[in-house]
Amino acid sequence: MTKWLLLGAAILSEVTASLSLKGALDRPALYSVVVVGYVGSFVLLALVLRQGMALGVAYGIWGALGVASTAVMSSFIFDETLTALMGVGIALIIAGVLTVELGSQQAQRSAHPKESV
Repeated sequence: MTKWLLLGAAILSEVTASLSLKGALDRPALYSVVVVGYVGSFVLLALVLRQGMALGVAYGIWGALGVASTAVMSSFIFDETLTALMGVGIALIIAGVLTVELGSQQAQRSAHPKESV
């Protein structure tokens, strides 16, 4: 459970940094949030890997949910356009992340089959 909480924090940190990057164009003081957010995100991602989550799964979820969350949040915060086609893309990203996670779980079960009694 800890690795999932750390991964969620890493995603939140990365999304905050990305959104702050856009905001820093008008308010340069936000560049400090950008630096802290990206550094924090990578530190948290490293902790997730240390907890034993596979790199492909962790990075896939981190990257995909970061992209999807940033796109959605930027439409609210910065009034950027979010089209139906972009929504389909976000849905495909989420489907891809779920597919990678399910594949990872299947690979772990295959590598460590339950012993018969």
